[in-house]
Amino acid sequence: MSDETPKDADVEETPETEAVASDELEPTAADEAAADAAAEEEEDDVLTDEPEAEADDEPEAEADDEPEAEADEEPAAEEKPKPRRRSRAKKEEEAPAPAPKPARERVAPGERVLVRAQAKYVRTSARKARLVCDHIRGKSVLEARAILALTPRHVARDWSKLLESAVANAENNHELIGDELRIASVTADEGPTLKRYRPRAMGRATRIRKRTSHLTILLTPKES
Repeated sequence: MSDETPKDADVEETPETEAVASDELEPTAADEAAADAAAEEEEDDVLTDEPEAEADDEPEAEADDEPEAEADEEPAAEEKPKPRRRSRAKKEEEAPAPAPKPARERVAPGERVLVRAQAKYVRTSARKARLVCDHIRGKSVLEARAILALTPRHVARDWSKLLESAVANAENNHELIGDELRIASVTADEGPTLKRYRPRAMGRATRIRKRTSHLTILLTPKES
């Protein structure tokens, strides 16, 4: 039949159809300018909207944070109260005052005072010490100093030191004058004996006794 058309028949394109296709595919300069203007307007709208949103959100956030901070501070202050510090002036006022030092004892005019000084464990025998102390018993301080200074025995040095100690006690503790004192009593007592040994002939050993003594002096004012 003559009505059948071939499936692969070519369609002839007219110039009108070509123009329409070219208009659809290629945009004009006016369309590009309008598209650019629309894009710029959208960007401006986005930029102007963002700061407004941030500005609206900031005060709300600050307002929300303030009550939370206050709520956190209040319980902390209630749980841990700070102790009050006392000033140094208040502490000094509250501290008890130190006890006053006792005044030195003053001697009445008619009262007899005895000032004592003692030396213990002196490395000499009591017998040798008594040979010297017998010379100064009952003497004044000035006379006793002179006697002890001229005595050749070794124990005289110990007696001289003890006499000066007794004079210092009388002057500092009892407010007496050293040159106006005399020796009321002087004694030499035996102390502990040190045992030592020395080798002797035939393998024997001999004991050596190193004796000690306690020296005592009592001073009193001279009788007027």
